[in-house]
Amino acid sequence: MTIHQNLIAGEWTGTNAAENINPSDTNEVVGLYAQASAEDAKAAIAAAKSAFPAWSRSGIWERHVILKKAGDEIMARKDELGALLAREEGKTLPEAIGETIRASQIFEFFAGEALRLAGEVVPSVRPNIGVEITREPLGVIGIITPWNFPIAIPAWKIAPALCYGNTVVFKPADLVPGCSWAIADILHRAGLPKGVLNLVMGKGSVVGQAMLDSPDIAGITFTGSTGTGKRVATASIEHNRKFQLEMGGKNPMVVLDDADLTVAVEAAANSGFFSTGQRCTASSRLIVTEGIHDKFVAALTEKLKTIVVDNAMKPGTHIGPVVDARQLQTDTDYIKIGKEEGAKLAFGGELISRDTPGFYLQPTLFTEATNQMRISREEIFGPVVSVIRVKDYDEALATANDTPFGLSSGIATTSLKHATHFKRNSEAGMVMVNLPTAGVDFHVPFGGRKGSSYGPREQGKYAAEFYTTVKTAYTLA
Repeated sequence: MTIHQNLIAGEWTGTNAAENINPSDTNEVVGLYAQASAEDAKAAIAAAKSAFPAWSRSGIWERHVILKKAGDEIMARKDELGALLAREEGKTLPEAIGETIRASQIFEFFAGEALRLAGEVVPSVRPNIGVEITREPLGVIGIITPWNFPIAIPAWKIAPALCYGNTVVFKPADLVPGCSWAIADILHRAGLPKGVLNLVMGKGSVVGQAMLDSPDIAGITFTGSTGTGKRVATASIEHNRKFQLEMGGKNPMVVLDDADLTVAVEAAANSGFFSTGQRCTASSRLIVTEGIHDKFVAALTEKLKTIVVDNAMKPGTHIGPVVDARQLQTDTDYIKIGKEEGAKLAFGGELISRDTPGFYLQPTLFTEATNQMRISREEIFGPVVSVIRVKDYDEALATANDTPFGLSSGIATTSLKHATHFKRNSEAGMVMVNLPTAGVDFHVPFGGRKGSSYGPREQGKYAAEFYTTVKTAYTLA
């Protein structure tokens, strides 16, 4: 089997490889992917530093063309790349193709942004002096991505980094190197100069640590666990580098008595269980007022009975497997904790077998939970959801905000008054009304508050806040 190598200074390199295993069929090796050493990471950083002066001054048309080519190729290969994504991560094939399309759209958007770079010319308070305010690239950007969105998250970090004239050292999650390698290959063939994008696959403890330790990385953008995010922050402060963190979530969805029951159930099922619950925007806390509580739980339970858990590549599958054995163990540990805490297991919670060996888990619904239980406060990152009964809207809002996280939130209601109040008073970076908490557009800002996020928002034109630095220049007329 061919080894997919690291890309360093425009050259493919590396012979030490690890297997990429399909969580829907653990007998299948998706591919062999090189494992970078700390020395490889240092070489990649040096290559990016060397390439920065020329790339940072490159023409906007050159950047536009390269990003546009990458977006076009990803779109043309959406079925192929979607299948790769489904096989390596376990997301269903339709979801995986949809994510691939989103990656293409992101490259398309930032190809356009490369032609829309602008500044300001303003008058000074002093006579005969002009002031120019411009944005300049930051430098070498370290990109560290998670396993749950193997092509979309790399796209929404790499595309703006290149658009604004930065060079990149990119370390994807060790579990899902395939889509990341494909992006690097596509950009390499699209015409990126040597060293502008460097791909170093491997262990976070080796490659990621070398990136954190380097004084030559001007900024690090990270999506992943809260614990690792804190390590990124600590290391970055030592080097006085810019850092951007997207971390955990314990997102609430409020269901009020006046909600449309069908809308509420669909939004809750999608938010909590689809993508196997492996989304930082997933709703794992359903906060339901007492007037609709029993009807909602009954309807959601019936909905869960119809959800098909199976091989991600199989037609008709609604939910694929958990990503690997370690995450599956985490999920089952929390199911045990929920029972011990006194929550009622209303549905699921069992490991299941399918035609192919994989990490299959029933969607799991707890009722009679409280907001003080661990299953209601800690991010599980699996298809495990708890229902919390509350008296009214005021208690629902207070419960929703009673969390160390603040990424996404939702409300199901037909009341304009409550919807408007919730949008204003929910302590989350993104708020959804009668929609799933998971699922955002590619051209608008993404990010949260409190323990969920730190630094400027990702995506859309707001990405410029992280990937550029502002310069103010004065000229005497």
